[in-house]
Amino acid sequence: MQRVTKGRVIVDGEVIGAINRGYVVLVAFRSGDDVTRMTYMVDKLANLRLFPDEEDKMNLSLDDIAGEILVISQFTLYGDARKGRRPSFSDSAPAAEAQELYETFLSLLRERGLRVQAGQFQAYMQVELTNDGPVTIMLDSEKLF
Repeated sequence: MQRVTKGRVIVDGEVIGAINRGYVVLVAFRSGDDVTRMTYMVDKLANLRLFPDEEDKMNLSLDDIAGEILVISQFTLYGDARKGRRPSFSDSAPAAEAQELYETFLSLLRERGLRVQAGQFQAYMQVELTNDGPVTIMLDSEKLF
């Protein structure tokens, strides 16, 4: 996820989602992901304090600033390039499962009251953003880091 002042996603030359201040989130799913893990991630995204307060300290959350979120599905996040010269994507959820997980994730974000824009699943997308800070954070539902 990246804290941004603006972001947008383009498919076939058309802007399909755009936000102002908030987060651009690149999300990937693996087999075994479930609503419990996604709920954890939604709560983390809504409450993580990454926006500056009046003293310029990271002390405000997405909820606090009424920020927006642009979610982009990107299975290549699970690319494992430790061996050879081409990444393996064997940890990525199969397309049909990943699409269902992606749609569920978007629904959970919206149910949480967040203002959500999204990319198009399995589309070739161009993502434009202005990283604010820069602030980039990796989140993992398995809490490995």
